Amino acid sequence: MNAQGKTSRRLVDRPVRIGAEAYVDPDYAREEAERLWPRVWQVACREEELEKPGDYVTYDIVDDSVIVLRSKEGTLRAFHNVCRHRARRLTQGCGNKARLTCPFHAWSWDLEGQCIGMTRGEAWGEALGREDVPLLPVQVDTWGGWVFVNMDLEAAPLADYMGEAATNLAPFAFETMRYRWRQYLHFPCNWKVAVEAFNEGYHVAGTHPQLTKFSAKPTWSDAWGLHGVFGSAAREGSGGASSGAAGAADMREGLKHSLNQLWEEVNATTTQTMVDVANRLPEELPEGTPAHEVQMHLMKRTIEEDAKRGVLWPAIDPAHFAKVGNVLHIFPNTVIVHGPVFALCYRARPDGTDPNRCIFEVYTLEKFPEGAEPRPDNLYRPEMTEEAWRKVLCQDFSNMEAVQQGLRDRAFPGIYPSPEEEKAIVNFHRVLADYVGRGAPEPID
Repeated sequence: MNAQGKTSRRLVDRPVRIGAEAYVDPDYAREEAERLWPRVWQVACREEELEKPGDYVTYDIVDDSVIVLRSKEGTLRAFHNVCRHRARRLTQGCGNKARLTCPFHAWSWDLEGQCIGMTRGEAWGEALGREDVPLLPVQVDTWGGWVFVNMDLEAAPLADYMGEAATNLAPFAFETMRYRWRQYLHFPCNWKVAVEAFNEGYHVAGTHPQLTKFSAKPTWSDAWGLHGVFGSAAREGSGGASSGAAGAADMREGLKHSLNQLWEEVNATTTQTMVDVANRLPEELPEGTPAHEVQMHLMKRTIEEDAKRGVLWPAIDPAHFAKVGNVLHIFPNTVIVHGPVFALCYRARPDGTDPNRCIFEVYTLEKFPEGAEPRPDNLYRPEMTEEAWRKVLCQDFSNMEAVQQGLRDRAFPGIYPSPEEEKAIVNFHRVLADYVGRGAPEPID
């Protein structure tokens, strides 16, 4: 991999074995803590969480903690979440503060990170003053409405890090979307197992057979520099909302079934407007309407209905939809299932230093009429039930926990990703190995 993160396509296409130690070895986890997390751009929050001056979010990653905030002047700032006096954490969670005051000895900083209060600071005389103890800065930038942080002050800009992923997904205008629901839990698997559960479509037939009622076509997968992407049959002209119904004898009923199923079993990757339009397809179109005409009617009517309520779809060429697939993995730990006015997003982080546990977060974004955006809390959902997480995610959860158990089996040497449908996972581990200083996945041909 070169300095710009452009992994050789030939290497990504080769069959490889990825050793189990990447998921279970405490030394590997320590190397990630030392060499990966301090050096990469990673999603800390969304801009909507930092709307007003003083709004802040605390982002924790292994032993590090970062405060991301909106300054008095309205700019985004990020700092190491540590008091310069005795190292106490200054914040936890999120909220709004006019200044950052340490609960231990009441030292304080303004929203630009400058020290404005040292309790009885005269004790240090001229040896230490407020100007000597500003908060320690962290790089911060935005893309698509996400706020990214990087603890390496010498790291290349976020735009360089994102590369073609940002260019390819720019037409979706994620910055115009807002949270619809958010929730998280502490999960008994490595953070990479969690990311990889959603970074390929190869598992759908085995894990979610109910979603393949009409077809179970192969998916495609690719590398975009540091990042990865996969899609359904979009390169054959059927993707997005239509992919789950591809192969239906009656596309009207196929789309009605598949979109209602997604709404009920995922609560994401479609919208209420689209579901309502799909439910009317058998009434609005005669039996025998060609599949592509049904698909076009669904899109046209959904766009019209959304426009009536003030939600405008981006103008994206169908060929571009085919190019960008359905799912983007932003290295290292964010996965986005993208659509024209919605997105389903996952983020996984180490839960402390235990390689067998992670913090796993799921949220949906949607484009809403101006002034009608919800403000959902980030709910802690420790119970892995369909009532809390819906059917599809519970099916994924069953894999994630069982995979982590299998990775710890003393006889298991490693995983063998598909060189066709899991290229994004191969690319993920090549990039990861480069960061942590480990050897790349071993070729098996």
